[in-house]
Amino acid sequence: MIAKTSPRPAQALKAWLVFTFTALIAQGLCAETITADDPAFTYSGRIDFSDPQAPALMWSGTAVEFGVEGPSVELILDDSTGNSFYQVIANGDDAHPVIIDCEKGLHNYPVELPTGTNRVLLFKRNEGTSGKTLFKGVELPEGASLLPPVPAPSRRIEFYGDSITCGMGNEAPDQGKDNVEAEKNNYLAYGAITARNLDAQYRCIARSGIGIITSWFPLTMPEMYNRLDPNDATSAWDFSQWQPDVVVINLFQNDKWLTPKMDPVPTPDEIVAAYADFVSAIRAEYPDAHIVCALGSMDATESGTPWPGYIEKAVAELKADGDENISLCFFPFDGFRKHPRVRHHQRNAEILTAHIREVTGW
Repeated sequence: MIAKTSPRPAQALKAWLVFTFTALIAQGLCAETITADDPAFTYSGRIDFSDPQAPALMWSGTAVEFGVEGPSVELILDDSTGNSFYQVIANGDDAHPVIIDCEKGLHNYPVELPTGTNRVLLFKRNEGTSGKTLFKGVELPEGASLLPPVPAPSRRIEFYGDSITCGMGNEAPDQGKDNVEAEKNNYLAYGAITARNLDAQYRCIARSGIGIITSWFPLTMPEMYNRLDPNDATSAWDFSQWQPDVVVINLFQNDKWLTPKMDPVPTPDEIVAAYADFVSAIRAEYPDAHIVCALGSMDATESGTPWPGYIEKAVAELKADGDENISLCFFPFDGFRKHPRVRHHQRNAEILTAHIREVTGW
């Protein structure tokens, strides 16, 4: 009788390692984690970098861009509420985005990519009221790698606005509700479209329902515009970090609806002064920027309303005081009584793009 013998220890160890490694690959556990502080990531928007490995994305249109050589990537996101929506665009194909409906807490979100070299854009569709998302980097499959960053555009545009600038309801059916989070897409709002038209960096400081004098809640834009975190009154933004070439202010729609309900109702002179004061506050932060005072395309620009005139008077007063680097751009109201849909944003973007080209020479 011949006794069976066990494999030599070295052979047994090698066999175990091969089996384990193969199993890990099959389970996707050999992926490489790239943390958010890697220089391959390019960020845009007001972002809280107090933890460089978990920067907080909050404002509409905040984005992370990177290049990857490989067939897929997993985005590592830690969302505070589970109410944030993002879209992922590969290689500029914004007609076919991957939509991420965040779950609360830390999760990986896999995105399939074309084989080869890819540019990936992670873009926040909805606004800061949905909470913050910590971007904790990406996981790459075996053999994939990040690519060197592409330089950001040299031009810079920043927008201050309300629900129109956020993109509230822009993907909703014409007769649908305006406040469905999944149908709010800042990427297809007029500001983001204009920035892409002009090959400019884009920033959006906006909140649905906000005004200059009054809002649908106890917070106005003069109280919010200088925040790093839109939901934290103690969070201050350092304006020296990023100076735009052009600032677009599209506010007064909510003031138009709400000031008649105030007691006392503001006088026309008080309305004009409030607008001029806010523009002056922006000018103090951005002494060299061209400021576009916009309005529309909801019923604040309807024929016969005084609100465009208030802005015209405020701008005339600012120019008389020596600020010549300022202009007006109004978007016409076409009778659509809900928030602008994508087609309205596209039209408004064409109007604004042409205006900015005219006043800047871009």
